[in-house]
Amino acid sequence: MSTNTSTKIAIRKDLDAHVLVRIIEEGYGQEAWHGPDLKTALADVTQELAFWRPAPGRHSIAEIALHHAYCAHSVRGQLSGKPSEPFLLEGDDWFALQDQSSLSWTEIQATVQTEQKRLAEVVADMVGGRVKSPLSDTRRFELVLGITCHAVYHAGQIQLIKRLHGQ
Repeated sequence: MSTNTSTKIAIRKDLDAHVLVRIIEEGYGQEAWHGPDLKTALADVTQELAFWRPAPGRHSIAEIALHHAYCAHSVRGQLSGKPSEPFLLEGDDWFALQDQSSLSWTEIQATVQTEQKRLAEVVADMVGGRVKSPLSDTRRFELVLGITCHAVYHAGQIQLIKRLHGQ
């Protein structure tokens, strides 16, 4: 008998709408019970702090935020099955930002908020039947849960960087 360490979850249709929308909210903008969600973690970051690096070769808060926005953008495209418009910057995943010369902190914050909003809208449209996803229920759940865990993970990193900066 073979043991499978990864468990696939079959999502019931009647739970799909409530669960997916709620999961998205948990990672960004719902004031999660476990601590600051990504929106809360980013809210009090100043321009100077956003581009500060805790050590050489480490990511800044600005880079972490832009990375998450890119991932939300990517997940949105996967969920909808439609090619997404080009991202704010060329490239993918991580973007090196030495300072605010390429993007200001305000622009990065707006990008994160816009990508999260668009992602939440696609999820709401999917579960409301306005968007037909080419993905299975299970795969949609995995993507939504994954991007939310991603947001919470990076919220924790941002909180740590803020603490390190304050020392």
